[in-house]
Amino acid sequence: MKVTYQQVRRVDAVAFAAFLAGEVWPFHSGGPVDAKAVARQVADGEYDCASVRTHWILVDGQQCGFVRAFDLDDGTPLFDLRIASAYRGRGIGTAALGWLIAYLFDLLLDINRIEGTTRADNAAMRAVFRANAFAKEAHYRQAWPDPDGVLHDTVGYGILRQDWLSRTVTPVHWDDERAR
Repeated sequence: MKVTYQQVRRVDAVAFAAFLAGEVWPFHSGGPVDAKAVARQVADGEYDCASVRTHWILVDGQQCGFVRAFDLDDGTPLFDLRIASAYRGRGIGTAALGWLIAYLFDLLLDINRIEGTTRADNAAMRAVFRANAFAKEAHYRQAWPDPDGVLHDTVGYGILRQDWLSRTVTPVHWDDERAR
């Protein structure tokens, strides 16, 4: 299995929108994807601009997902990673996040960290974070509504440039409050 990455361009608007709207994304909020709105956004450059980069994830040349990095201009990029259901459970998400970390740290030499969040019940994405040396930094209670309005806990992760370079995880200092 060969995993590669290809930048999503404005001419990809219809194909990208169809991909996004054609899948069920159980751990993403917002409900069904509006393909027309997404196609318009891609065509308008909202998925490829100074603050956003989006790449197809290709397995043996087949589009199987995408990774979109955003907030590139504010010092701490975030990302959205989605793998089509037929390709899940094969390590593609882990490889894609590893690629994205290197891409962002090489592209943006002044950033010190990359952040991401997921629902607490998304065990697969949490494993992807851990496999890529992200540290759990936050646990937000009842912060992520699903399409039915049920509130789920959200978990935040981050990776520091120094940890990426050294292949370590700097522990979070949790016990920094004094007892009253």
